[in-house]
Amino acid sequence: MASGTKSKGKPKGKGGSAKNARTRTSISRAGKPIPWATILGAAVVLLLAGGVFTYAFTQINEKEQWIASEENQDPSENIDGVTRVNYDGAQHVAPQQRVAYDQTPPFGGPHDQAWANCSGTVYDKAVRNENMVHSLEHGAVWIAYNPDEIKGGALDKLKSKVEGQPYMMLSPYPGLDRPISLQSWGHQLKLDSADDERIDQFTNSLRENQYQNPEPGGRCDSDGTGFDPINPPPFVAEKPGKDAVTMDGKGAIEATDEGAAGQQPPPGQQLPPGQQPPAATVPPSAPATNAPPPSQ
Repeated sequence: MASGTKSKGKPKGKGGSAKNARTRTSISRAGKPIPWATILGAAVVLLLAGGVFTYAFTQINEKEQWIASEENQDPSENIDGVTRVNYDGAQHVAPQQRVAYDQTPPFGGPHDQAWANCSGTVYDKAVRNENMVHSLEHGAVWIAYNPDEIKGGALDKLKSKVEGQPYMMLSPYPGLDRPISLQSWGHQLKLDSADDERIDQFTNSLRENQYQNPEPGGRCDSDGTGFDPINPPPFVAEKPGKDAVTMDGKGAIEATDEGAAGQQPPPGQQLPPGQQPPAATVPPSAPATNAPPPSQ
């Protein structure tokens, strides 16, 4: 090779540089990791948001399911195990009379003129049926329990559902065939456990239910009625005799004016003229008593 002659090689032109740049970019793009953590995090957030929405929607529907309305007048129809019986209201008996009830505990039918206090009242002793039934007529829910089976924590749980709650009352019921029995006018539900969710469902469905109770909104306090919540008329376990008032009202005293339902004023106050309930008529065969003022 002659002196001064340069060896031939590939020219270093612009085309070579562009090709190398494209190769480096392709390698760089191919090596960039997919942000799986970010994608997974976003998916989790979306799932959680959807779950919260679904839960909230379900809870709202569940709550509304047990609220009485024009379209849902008896929400208890959605509760398994509820017994329903149609009873006439406004059939009153005197304090010394008994009713031959067709259910145990009773949840409708003739009842005493004086209602049992149902202002979130917890009774330590069993109370006379005839007074308790009158409270149901006003829209109360009565939780009865077998004192031999419901004790301790179970009893405390029932008390927590009643104490301080309007139109609620709790009492022992000796000889009850199930541990727990819930009563509302014309409705009954018997259960085995204080943890049963149907207790709240029954209460929410029927307490103060204007479509199911003859006298919704009637008084629950017992001031001036003659009923003493501290020393209430005692429960009588023996079956009523032949002179008992029947479920059709035969033998009951004359029904009082239902136009004054639950409007008896506290002591010292008077109803407006024209709203005073008439005095009850006691059958001649019944002994004279200091009967409480008639109620509705």
